[in-house]
Amino acid sequence: MCNQSVTKTNLMRRDVFQAIADPTRREIINMIAHETLNLNSVAEKFHISRPAISKHIKILTECGLIVINQKGRERHCEANLKKLNEVSEWVEQYKIFWSQKLDALENYLDELQTNTKTTKTRKHAKRKK
Repeated sequence: MCNQSVTKTNLMRRDVFQAIADPTRREIINMIAHETLNLNSVAEKFHISRPAISKHIKILTECGLIVINQKGRERHCEANLKKLNEVSEWVEQYKIFWSQKLDALENYLDELQTNTKTTKTRKHAKRKK
């Protein structure tokens, strides 16, 4: 019989959305997007433990947003921002959806305003008679 003691973490599918869900990971991505940094340099910029930073880096690496390159004794983090296209495409579909909805609302409000002005003009004309 197979070993069924698989941890919850192993079952979790990591994706770019999970990576950017955390503000610390977003800040790490932002820092590394501007310059390649070693792990210690990344950890120094935060007020959390080194193991916590390592966990964030691991998630970012699993999601493909960061590539770790070994340079001598140091490990350097390099950004792979192409993976963010996934987020951009997802957001774009909702941007189109909401733009259409807001345009329809604007048209409706314009029509409503025009009808209200027409009604007021007719009432005003009747009073003059």
